Amino acid sequence: MDTRQVQGGNAPARPEGSGQETRTHKLQVRAIGAGKRYLGIFLYLYVVFALFNMHEYIVLTQRGIDFTHYGFAAVNAFVMAKVLLIGEELHLGEYFEDRPLIYPVLLSSFLFGIVLIVFHIIEYVIGGLLHGQTMLASIPSFGGGGLTGILMVGTIISVTLIPFFALRYIRRLIGGPELYALLFLRGRKDVTVEVKIRPQSGNLGAAGTS
Repeated sequence: MDTRQVQGGNAPARPEGSGQETRTHKLQVRAIGAGKRYLGIFLYLYVVFALFNMHEYIVLTQRGIDFTHYGFAAVNAFVMAKVLLIGEELHLGEYFEDRPLIYPVLLSSFLFGIVLIVFHIIEYVIGGLLHGQTMLASIPSFGGGGLTGILMVGTIISVTLIPFFALRYIRRLIGGPELYALLFLRGRKDVTVEVKIRPQSGNLGAAGTS
């Protein structure tokens, strides 16, 4: 008797290895999706850090100081993009799903801004320890040093992340292909996006009693 025959019916049995192929295909699709997400995060952070580099270059040039951090934007965008991608996999900041988009957008920008600053400090500390410096001496100074400098840099980073997370949440709402077509392929008159707002349960109850 063929053990692959489904008991209690005549449905054909699955071919051997089909389950493994399905899992492999799912892993491939997930890896490709993660790669695309990582590339998008990297490009956005690269632009942000490149703008920081340009500002630092202008300030240092005005003071007659040579600018040497030419690879800062690419290296930090490469590393920080991994941090953001891991944070997204852990669903960091994905709260207030039942609230208007401004809430999760601002929360994600704030939380990931803190994550980037903390990781940046850890990165400098590890580098300093490897070069024989003490932990205290390895901590970088933000915005001139002190708590005020940290708050200023944290605010700047969080604000620069707002457009990033706004686009990501809108993409989840209307769909990736639709957003891509609207931004890069078609004009506004050629794209129709339908958004339906579900009535709240409280409103339904009020409507029923009226």
